[in-house]
Amino acid sequence: MNIDLYCLRQGSGFPLFLLHGNGEDGSYFQNQLEPFSRRYSLFVPDTRGHGRTPRGTAPFTLEQFAEDLRSFMDRQGIEKAHLLGFSDGGNIALLFALKYPERVGKLILNGANLDPKGVKPSVQLPILLGYGLASLISLFDKKAVAKKELLGLMVNQPHIAPQALSTLRMPALVVAGDKDMIKESHTRLIARSLPNGQLCILPGSHFVAHENPQAFNQAVLHFLVE
Repeated sequence: MNIDLYCLRQGSGFPLFLLHGNGEDGSYFQNQLEPFSRRYSLFVPDTRGHGRTPRGTAPFTLEQFAEDLRSFMDRQGIEKAHLLGFSDGGNIALLFALKYPERVGKLILNGANLDPKGVKPSVQLPILLGYGLASLISLFDKKAVAKKELLGLMVNQPHIAPQALSTLRMPALVVAGDKDMIKESHTRLIARSLPNGQLCILPGSHFVAHENPQAFNQAVLHFLVE
């Protein structure tokens, strides 16, 4: 079941994991590496079936990705770390924190969602159509299976009750762009459901860490060191 996650490592200090989104890899965080590695020991893994990490045979679910992260931390002897997750990476970080709260120092969720309804309909509808098409094509063409699995994550996951977040006592920062594909009301729901949650809305889209790295990095580092 276990796989070897490809992981970029940089810097020294307390461990900080950067978890990328759906269909991406760790290179998404290229604008965060230098400033964050000045203070922290950075771990930037490619999720199962993404980038340089193999798909393996385990279920292709966010829960499995959270287990992959736990397994990786165990093998590296990392008892506790800060987690910064973007999009599906944020959902993975949240699932990990809910199952292993004692292993999370601080939690940063960027563009995360508790369920598919948190995504704006203008974005979710094309994803639903693409998933339906990929599902149909995958019956005849095995190359479409990977696409179906990736889109399936966004169509079918996650399913986290807002009330569940009340158990998370670690400091948490919830970041989104003011033109994010996640509904602002949903982002605000996540922030207020976390007992020690802070909200940060920055100018930019869902990809604010890439588009507006100066503001994003400043907000994250301020939260981590305060």
